Order: sequence, then structure tokens, then C-alpha cells
Amino acid sequence: MPLSEHEQRLLEQIERALVDDDPKFASSVRTGDRRLRARRKLQLGALLVVVGLAVLVGGAVAPSVPLGVLGFLVMFGGAALGVLNYRSATGAVEAGPAGPAGARGGSTARGRGGKPRKQPLKNRLEERFRRRYDQ
Repeated sequence: MPLSEHEQRLLEQIERALVDDDPKFASSVRTGDRRLRARRKLQLGALLVVVGLAVLVGGAVAPSVPLGVLGFLVMFGGAALGVLNYRSATGAVEAGPAGPAGARGGSTARGRGGKPRKQPLKNRLEERFRRRYDQ
């Protein structure tokens, strides 16, 4: 649903006031979605892995150690770029440090959205063993 003319004028006034009050914050908000930037870095990392693999194979075909090392470094840099930006790009939630099974207050811990979060395999196996032993 489009905004009315009055609402558009109010929005423009709010934007101008924001730029006047805090230009640094306004420019950071204007730059766009952080996920988009992280996705681009993730794609760049994948591209670097492929290019690095090609250079590495080229260094193996033409027996050139420096070319092989360069290919490996490019591949490693691309993989590191991808790994560092994966969580930001996909919105994946990192698992927290695992404590004892009883400290969580139940068999499943709940995340921010109220969805059950899986326990680590070790905790699930220990809990299963305790239940069998208690029966």
C-alpha cells in the first residue's frame, strides 16, 4: 500500500532530521542490508576457492612450486572469507557452549524464537543412558 502525500512529507522530514542529528548513523542505515554485503563476500570466497584450485592444479601440471603455493593461499583465503561471513549471510544461529544436561532445565533448550534447539550428541546420549539406567 503506497504512502499518502502527507505521510511521504512526514517521512522526508524525519529523514532530514535524522541526517542533521547523526549523519554517521544515517549513512550506515542508508547503505542497505548487511546480509547482502555478507552474501557478496560469501560468493567472492567461493569464487576465490575455485580460482585458487585452478591455480593449484596449474602449479601441479607445470611443476612450479611457487604457483602451487599461490593457488593454495588463494584457496585458503577464499575459504576463510566464506567461513567468516557464513553466519552473517545466512542468519544461521551458532550453538552455545554445552553445559551439563541438567543445567538446561529440560531435554530441549529453547532459542530466541521459541523453537527447540538440539543438544549436542554427547548430552543426548548421556541423557538417554541415564533414563535407561533409572528405569
